Amino acid sequence: ETDNLQTLQEKMAEYIANGTELGWLIDRKQQKVFIYRPEQAVEELDNPSTLSGEDILPGFVLDLSQIW
Repeated sequence: ETDNLQTLQEKMAEYIANGTELGWLIDRKQQKVFIYRPEQAVEELDNPSTLSGEDILPGFVLDLSQIW
């Protein structure tokens, strides 16, 4: 809660640079999700209802209805 969005985005980029394969940055205030993957542009989703674990966490789905 004390970190601003810019700081969190920088941290996520650092995590990806250090080997993290998938990262979700959830912005509850704006109801946006930023998806981080190695060697790809950050994907921005507006108010998604779920997030998929893709091939990193097969079968995993995060329901965002209680987060929003």
